[in-house]
Amino acid sequence: MIVPETIAVAFAMFSAIPVPQPTWNEKNMRYVLCAFPLVGVVCAFAYALWAFLCASWPIPGWLQAAGYCLAPVLITGGIHLDGYADTCDALASYADAAKKQEILKDPHCGAFALIRVCSYFVAYFALCASLTMDSRTLLCLGLGFVLERALSGWAVAALPIAKNTGLVHTFATTADRTTVRRVLAVLAVLLCGALVIVGRIGGLAMVAAAGFVLWRYRTVAQKQFGGISGDLAGWFLQKAELWMLAALVACRIVEAGL
Repeated sequence: MIVPETIAVAFAMFSAIPVPQPTWNEKNMRYVLCAFPLVGVVCAFAYALWAFLCASWPIPGWLQAAGYCLAPVLITGGIHLDGYADTCDALASYADAAKKQEILKDPHCGAFALIRVCSYFVAYFALCASLTMDSRTLLCLGLGFVLERALSGWAVAALPIAKNTGLVHTFATTADRTTVRRVLAVLAVLLCGALVIVGRIGGLAMVAAAGFVLWRYRTVAQKQFGGISGDLAGWFLQKAELWMLAALVACRIVEAGL
């Protein structure tokens, strides 16, 4: 079902990792969303590698946190962060759905996008600095990287699309949507179970955070944009990543205080 060319398309589209240029055709695109979570696996390995380096060298704590903060951006090339910024600008306009769609297409970065992205990185950095990156924490965060992409791919195959153009429309229309929904739903359930087993209360909190952000994504997309788009998918993924991290930190703080 997932052939090497399909994985190459997923990495070419959703990461900055050099891959042989694949030919985009119906066969390659049919299950490309099922390969999307593999990018999350690479993010997890990047965290593990950085943790190994931090354990092997006297790297200052703040620099360690910066590495964890920036690793996902380096792996993805910032593609999801770009959608996050555009969506923040659109939401801050309080305009109608048509105007919001125009803002999403505007290549310029507005003031609210800049404010939200800066705030995002401050929060992400502080949260990473608040965690002891032991093996259990790294495994929870790694599972989170995969889960958010499984949910994002599921949403593309399951939720209404805002417009008949763009990459999300291309992925949705060329995909075997029924199979993609089923595969990613099963994967998401397995990942949620693994998070609860590994992280216990912290893992359960991460699952709850991801579910809340998915619900918020669907509500905002339908009510304010008329459906999902590539930018909104990026907005969801970045928010899910941050909220799952925050949920884990909050649980660790509560556990330490008891």
